[in-house]
Amino acid sequence: MTDIPQTALEQTDRRLTFATPRTAHISLRGQVEAPIYAEARPYEVAVPAVDLLRSKDGPRERQLLLGDGFEVIEHQDGFAFGRSLKDGYCGYLPENALCAPTKPTHWLAAPASHLYSEPRAQAPQSVGISFGSRLSVLGLSGTFAETPHGFVPASHLQKLGQWYSDPVDVAGLFLGVPYLWGGNGHSGLDCSGLVQLSLLACGQPCPGDSDLQQSLGQAVPDGAPFQRGDLLFWKGHVAMMVNDKLMIHTTGAFMATVIEPVAEAITRIRESTGNDVIARRRLG
Repeated sequence: MTDIPQTALEQTDRRLTFATPRTAHISLRGQVEAPIYAEARPYEVAVPAVDLLRSKDGPRERQLLLGDGFEVIEHQDGFAFGRSLKDGYCGYLPENALCAPTKPTHWLAAPASHLYSEPRAQAPQSVGISFGSRLSVLGLSGTFAETPHGFVPASHLQKLGQWYSDPVDVAGLFLGVPYLWGGNGHSGLDCSGLVQLSLLACGQPCPGDSDLQQSLGQAVPDGAPFQRGDLLFWKGHVAMMVNDKLMIHTTGAFMATVIEPVAEAITRIRESTGNDVIARRRLG
């Protein structure tokens, strides 16, 4: 088999290109050269969190959570190459992290929760799950919802379609959560992961990285007053305004999600990296 020509790969965004050197999605026929063009098969993430990898032994691109949809075009060496349905990101997951789709009905609207082996808080086995995880509720047992993966406190769930109304309120749920590059869960986030989970929880589509998030909403003129929910962008970084003076972001500078005066942040970032704000977007 021959590899996709490097020139073709260079003309696309690797993160969003549904192709490997061996297989491309049929929608890319005529755009990307590949030995095989394949239909995608639907799967679902079956573990609390899993890294979406750039290559089978490569770095994390982002993380996928329990119940996230993932469509696959290639299986090789225990890995599946596919595309995340929530943001279009492409990469590799271990095959054993996937299962057949369960048609989720609810999502985890609490910052974190547990899957219990029995419908009681004293159950002998439990595993942590993250905000935004998607679950198929099979029924209720007391105050617990039964799912194919275990029992979850029903009060922690909302039906799909029942969203938060304010992304800033959502972001505030994660104050103090540690910084993790490419992180999307309660054990660690990065700047764009915080923005993505906050917008998705309000029913607003959102890509996974800050450069792509610069396409959201409308540009705000230089010098216009800051408003709650405005997104501020630096090279490789994004923050969300809490009000006209404070912003919330997950940053490696503090290795956590913090609220910081925007004027101080702008000065600190300029002095430490030489970077200034390059864009500001206002969501509708």
